[in-house]
Amino acid sequence: MSGEALLVFDDGLTAYDFGRGHPMSPIRVELTIKLARALGVLDDLKVVPAPTADDALLETVHTPEYVAAVKSAGEHPDEADPVHGLGTSDTYCFPGMHEVSAQIVGASVEAARAVWEGDVLHAANIAGGLHHAMPNQASGFCVYNDPAIAIQWLLDHGAERVAYVDVDVHHGDGVQAVFYNDPRVLTVSLHESPTTLFPGTGSAGETGGPGAEGSAVNVALPPGTGDAGWLRAFHAVVPDVVKAFRPQVLVTQHGCDSHVEDPLAHLTKTIDGQRAAYAALHDLAHEVADGKWVATGGGGYAIIDVVPRAWTHLLAIVAGNPIDPLTAVPEGWREEIQIRFGRVAPMRMTDGQDAKYVDWSSGYNPNTWLDRAIKATRDASFPLLGLDSTY
Repeated sequence: MSGEALLVFDDGLTAYDFGRGHPMSPIRVELTIKLARALGVLDDLKVVPAPTADDALLETVHTPEYVAAVKSAGEHPDEADPVHGLGTSDTYCFPGMHEVSAQIVGASVEAARAVWEGDVLHAANIAGGLHHAMPNQASGFCVYNDPAIAIQWLLDHGAERVAYVDVDVHHGDGVQAVFYNDPRVLTVSLHESPTTLFPGTGSAGETGGPGAEGSAVNVALPPGTGDAGWLRAFHAVVPDVVKAFRPQVLVTQHGCDSHVEDPLAHLTKTIDGQRAAYAALHDLAHEVADGKWVATGGGGYAIIDVVPRAWTHLLAIVAGNPIDPLTAVPEGWREEIQIRFGRVAPMRMTDGQDAKYVDWSSGYNPNTWLDRAIKATRDASFPLLGLDSTY
């Protein structure tokens, strides 16, 4: 197997654009690629263009009726289709919606194919991670569910166990829904509590359907959770459940909207905590899946100060050459931010935090919402996976 790492990307992916004023701006992807290039990260990646998924591939997860509805919405963007979640207050219609959404799917499937067939160990699609889309409905800025389709492709091509870990601030509800009754797929999501944030799902009690008990694991974090709490929760749950599942491939979604500066949510992580999470997932892929790792982007709406730095760190870890957090942000990139947006860009690839945490083995504190949330997940999910929920 090649040790080379892959990025599936071309400029066509930035056409996933809901228009001026929408928080999911494609500028965040464009700026990430420019920052990664300026720091030499792309020199360590094989970059290939994104193919476009055909209808047959889309329909491994989505209904034919929904695919037809998306095509129609792109041809008639002024006509809302609320039955299919198109033209709503969050998922606007836009010209060419089907084509670019299908290309995002093609990019994630190509990343999965390259890893599964042994071309590379790691592959990424930072324009992907559209985890809210349902089989017959758009939701939460997501038209087609590229992670779910990539996972289904893996299953259809011989994978027997795939683990999906979602670190977006929002629950990975679409991917969970697609595989809720499939014991071949473990879905793990760490997200802000459904009592305070869209989509209102992802409680600890959501553990998988009949015949697939234990295949869904949810950690619902209290608003305000920062690096130390988030990493405590991650390490108290994710490594144990993924190791118990023994996946052949690890698929991860890296929404960086858990950052303190993100305008759409209420966690308080930093770039440094996010980088620590990416590194932990990389190491987990090597521990449980012989390094087979498919990484996607996701949410993230602080499009200048957060997303480019977070995902450049992700790409550097995928490439096998992590960036020192103290690295200076290249002056040329900062100048472009000043000229285009009238903003002063971050100076370094760090928020100046250490991302330390206290391990769960140190003891459970029932007086904190965080520890009660962790314990609820462990109590609900661990026994179903043959694990002891107590230390």
